[in-house]
Formats: sequence, structure tokens, C-alpha cells
Amino acid sequence: MVRGEATVRRENRVVSDTTDTADLWLSNEDLETVRGRVPMVYVDAVPVRVDELGEVTQIGLLLRAMPDGTVSRALVTGRVLFGERIRNALLRHLEKDLGPMSLPRIPANPTPFTVAEYFPDPTISGFHDPRQHAVSLAYVVPIGGDPEPSADSLDLSWVTPDEAASPEVRSEMTGGHDRLLRLALAHVCQLP
Repeated sequence: MVRGEATVRRENRVVSDTTDTADLWLSNEDLETVRGRVPMVYVDAVPVRVDELGEVTQIGLLLRAMPDGTVSRALVTGRVLFGERIRNALLRHLEKDLGPMSLPRIPANPTPFTVAEYFPDPTISGFHDPRQHAVSLAYVVPIGGDPEPSADSLDLSWVTPDEAASPEVRSEMTGGHDRLLRLALAHVCQLP
């Protein structure tokens, strides 16, 4: 075994704990089949900047074109792949959406501040994903570097906690991300 790489035996298969995900993607057809039958596991990340005392001073919000043609503010989010550790999924999605120089600081023991259940029916939980039922582990992640929005995003804005909690910013968010943002602000004692 290579140092820094964990290997696990499952059903006579060796599963390696590396971040190479090329072989773990489902085809579009397989993904649609699974989404129709099994809840998907996701991570949501609220990128933040903190001061020297660890107090949240800014929240990073992406501006994205949504599949329905609208433009919306969004948090970092994405699927956890088979055999992928949660911390690796968080790093992968943060670096994909914010760039490799964002330098996210994932805690030694990543514990979500909440678990959100997304449903195709928006009336069930207030968290909505028209494609699927998804269970998402949500994290507040300090960013130590200089993030740049990815090609999938139109912009990255840094707002204060007061601005993030404002009705104007929350009205620009869809799918329940506004609710998740308020929960994150409450978790870090920044909800006005």
C-alpha cells in the first residue's frame, strides 16, 4: 500500500481512496435510472472568509445559469462518488467551483452543520431538486486563498453575513439554498 492511500476490500474488489474519479462516473442513462430509484448523496458547502479570531466576515455566493434558463445565486454543491470520502468530495467540488487557488480548509473531522433532503416536489421539505431525491450533508468551509469562479459559474460574490441574510440576496437563491444559507449563518452565530 502506498503511504497516504487507503485501500479497502469490498466484495473481492479493491477500492482505493484516491481523488481520481474518472472510473466512478455513471453514464447519463445509468444516472437517470439510479436517480429514479435511490436517494443520491451530496455535499453542500458554504464558502466563508474568517478573521484572525475565526469569526465569519464574508460568505461566497456563486452566480449560476440554471437548467431552466434562470440565473440564481448558489452555494457549492455536488454528488459524492462511490468510494469517495466526504472530505475528498468537498475538496473536489470546492476546487471545481472556486478554483485550485481557493485553498479550502476542511476540518480534521468534517461534521456537517445540517443534513438537507432535496425532493422533486418542492412542498415536501423546502429543499428542491427537480431531478431527484437527494440527501445532502452541509458544511461551512473557510477559504484561505484567492478563489475564481469556474466556467460553470458566471460570478463569485463575497457578501457580509448581514447582506447574506437580507431578503434581496435570499430572493436570488433557488432550490432551498436560501434556507440552507440561513441555517449556516445561525450555525456560525451570524444570523442577524
